Amino acid sequence: MSWLEQSIKSPCEQSILAANNRQQQLTKPPGSLGQLETLAIQLAGLQASETPHIDTIAISIFAADHGIAEEQVSAFPQAVTAEMIRNFAHGGAAISVLAKQLNANLRVSNLGTVSELETIAGVEDNRLAAGTANFSKAPAMTEEQCQQALAIGKKHIDQANADIFIGGEMGIANTTSATALACALLQKPASVLTGPGTGINHKTLRHKQAVIEAALDLHQANPEQPLECLRLLGGFEIAALTGAFIRGAQVGMPLLVDGFIASIAALTALRYQPDIAPWLILGHQSAEPGHKAIVAALDKSPLLQLDMRLGEASGAACAIPLLQLACTLHNTMATFDSANISAATL
Repeated sequence: MSWLEQSIKSPCEQSILAANNRQQQLTKPPGSLGQLETLAIQLAGLQASETPHIDTIAISIFAADHGIAEEQVSAFPQAVTAEMIRNFAHGGAAISVLAKQLNANLRVSNLGTVSELETIAGVEDNRLAAGTANFSKAPAMTEEQCQQALAIGKKHIDQANADIFIGGEMGIANTTSATALACALLQKPASVLTGPGTGINHKTLRHKQAVIEAALDLHQANPEQPLECLRLLGGFEIAALTGAFIRGAQVGMPLLVDGFIASIAALTALRYQPDIAPWLILGHQSAEPGHKAIVAALDKSPLLQLDMRLGEASGAACAIPLLQLACTLHNTMATFDSANISAATL
């Protein structure tokens, strides 16, 4: 049996009940802390502990180039993918700054830049090819490449040893790939889901929509086969994120999902293994137009809405302090008994 078919771990119902009971005893009207209460209870179930905590944070950035960039769908050249990998490693990227501030463990994995990179401290060389194939002309990945990329995501989870995992991505033209995958899974037209990505103008946006529609017509991807949709239309980094989300739910690691690209990977994983749903926490609502439809399909409430659309796990990382505050409030607030405060009588 492939690791992909392994069973998904169930949240601990006993811990959920215990955490819910504790929330009713804290010195506040029930429900007055809103989502901070429900987050603490959710994390209690995921961590099988009445007193959940977010102390160790694992962030993995998966980077790769996309053959679809040949169709001139991005405002930036493909060289930027490799340049940003260096920027991640040297601490200059937004996620690098956020990870340092959060004292998180940041890993960077190169799954497929167009050109080979020199050895860079802090960057794992997992290069599968010089980017994916141009999916407007052929499948983005071979079956072997897709499986290899999924397994790299699995490996990052197996080595994480953390209270929570955040997956991020980098890859010029990956919003085109993610949009095509979203169109296939949601059975929606590119005109509805396609956004500006790196900041393209209206003319290029229309061209991007046309490229995606033509590719969808070419492949006729079946939404009932999510991993095949991923192989046909996705990217190495999207596949790695998908593998990480599946594996995280198998081993029982809470998963904080980033924006548009990471969310389509989460949706792919969810369509393949529906039982992973409780393990997914949606970090933020991206400003990328297609994210709204993916959020609805995930049936999750984003923790933040800051009009971010950077990717690279930055939006999810910004939500970590909320989760930490939810745990701290839950664990350290006084109860009515311990504070000698009268409880509600009605």
